[in-house]
Amino acid sequence: MDESFEKSSSDVAVALEASLALDSDGFRIAHARHHAAAFLTYVKDHYGVPVAAATVHIVQLIVSELVTNTLKYAPGPALLHLRITGAIVQVELHDSNPLAPSAVTPDPSRAGQHGLAIVAALARTLTVEATSQGKRIIADVVLDPAP
Repeated sequence: MDESFEKSSSDVAVALEASLALDSDGFRIAHARHHAAAFLTYVKDHYGVPVAAATVHIVQLIVSELVTNTLKYAPGPALLHLRITGAIVQVELHDSNPLAPSAVTPDPSRAGQHGLAIVAALARTLTVEATSQGKRIIADVVLDPAP
């Protein structure tokens, strides 16, 4: 697994980013959760980005659900990318399955298949885009929802 945190600049704004390459190892879910929490802690401590404790937990849950689905439904490697722009952390997952996920009707008596509904409920926005090598799922989460 490859892991990096970086600060990249452009003419418009500075974006804080982190990426994690994920292979087919079942331990990648826990590693991806840890990576997300470490990244948010890092940007809070080193750059003063306001990150609510609840946001760290929300992002970890979103990462867990997205990586779990990728592990189940997408053969091959995947890439988790986190980006902070303004007051938003963007959780982006690239995988090799070109099929867009679809939410199933919530059913509290059913075990499983609630992941996409959980992500949609927690994220400010959720988008799925086709790519030349599969798809990209992007969930935007507000860093500090306090007024």
